[in-house]
Amino acid sequence: MLDSLIGFLDLLGVAVFAATGSLVASRKEMDIIGFGLMATFTGIGGGTLRDVILDRPVFWMTDPLYLVVCLTVAVLVFVFAHRIQKRFIWLLWGDAIGLVAFSVMGAEIALKSGAGPLQAVTLGIITATFGGLARDLVAGEVPLPLRQEIYVTAALLGGGLYVSLAALGYPKVYIALISIAAGFALRGGAIAFGWVLPRYKNRAGRPY
Repeated sequence: MLDSLIGFLDLLGVAVFAATGSLVASRKEMDIIGFGLMATFTGIGGGTLRDVILDRPVFWMTDPLYLVVCLTVAVLVFVFAHRIQKRFIWLLWGDAIGLVAFSVMGAEIALKSGAGPLQAVTLGIITATFGGLARDLVAGEVPLPLRQEIYVTAALLGGGLYVSLAALGYPKVYIALISIAAGFALRGGAIAFGWVLPRYKNRAGRPY
């Protein structure tokens, strides 16, 4: 059951991130090739880096369905993006779903590959954020992980809660759903209410 959930989260995260990449392409008025590239960067970028670090077969090389999903989403958004109102809001909420789903899924894959708890949480964050980072850098925008609002923290909460509860022996299917809900609630609060973490400020008289 857990493997089925992880597989579903994997495809869901790829599809959602591919959609956010395609929506950025629509805002930049790219052609269909640009849509495909943005969808692919965003959809599979984080998982690719995770698999390279874990020295395991890169997931989309063993199963081309992920590439098919990315390219299909790119075409659909290319055709229908003009009908989506307030596309930036759709981008933020879609990105929030992919963020927390990938943080939990990436952490579980890392645990199954023999990574320790801290490494698993870190790889969950990498899985969740690297695709969006690549998307924003390619589009010439300030990456979401570097903006003031809570972003990486939501991935940390999702992946960290999952790894912590898994270590206590709770059923992984249920803790995956709980962890996703917790991470999404935090990210959703940041989107809806502008939640931010305290920022560092220079003290008077200090040059740095």
